[in-house]
Amino acid sequence: MNEIDKFRAEVADNIRGLGEDTDVQALSRIWLREITRHKYAYNFSWMGRPLIQFPQDMAALQELVWAVKPDLIIEAGIAHGGSLIMHASFLAMLDYCDAVEQGVPLDVTKPKRRVLGLDIDIRAHNRAAIEAHPMSNRIDMVQGSSVSPEVIAQVHELAKGHERILVILDSNHTHEHVLAELEAYAPLVSPGSYCVVFDTLVEDMPDELIQNRPWKKGDNPKTAVWEYLRRLNGEGRSASDGAKLQFEIDKSIEHKLLITVGPDGYLKRV
Repeated sequence: MNEIDKFRAEVADNIRGLGEDTDVQALSRIWLREITRHKYAYNFSWMGRPLIQFPQDMAALQELVWAVKPDLIIEAGIAHGGSLIMHASFLAMLDYCDAVEQGVPLDVTKPKRRVLGLDIDIRAHNRAAIEAHPMSNRIDMVQGSSVSPEVIAQVHELAKGHERILVILDSNHTHEHVLAELEAYAPLVSPGSYCVVFDTLVEDMPDELIQNRPWKKGDNPKTAVWEYLRRLNGEGRSASDGAKLQFEIDKSIEHKLLITVGPDGYLKRV
């Protein structure tokens, strides 16, 4: 075994150990609960735009993008646009690496890879800031409910011709809404890629931390993930590409991060 493979094996062992260490996991849940009281996720930005994500999940997404190398990232939930810009910057790096490997000039005016953001309410000041950003030339936005037939049809049309698609769901966090998003967009995920469902941690948080929101324990993204996987296992449906649609929770990501808004939310299409 060469040195690179040795290191990878060591990391895999580390992650397995974290997954088996119930004390460390319990401490992480306590820490997560307490930082949530302080709106910890609001503290971070990407290239000047508020992100509203945990740094740990930002790192995980970077790893997924490099591994999958998607040519389209679909994200439901835009807010201030920081995550759209982050994903666009990841895709810009992929395009640059492709150009270097192929020995061709990089045409930044015609980006090959794109990001598609969906939101029921793209506020004017956020839209203006996103459109003024240097990464805006690879970002498309659709305003409307992510679960409306019109928006679903538009997204599926825009997704045509893309070979590798990664989906991120981070909008309305009720069970019904997230389940409808999974039904609509998970089939677009290419084999080996991911559908990432954020804020599944609502199921694990005290009810007192979730105030003035329509989601709560028993009615949130994690319960929607569980229901969606039950439906897939029971119905054995096929995706639009004709292959059997099958997802599994990638627990190794959760074990590696320990602090994440997406426990049970990193779904890999297998």
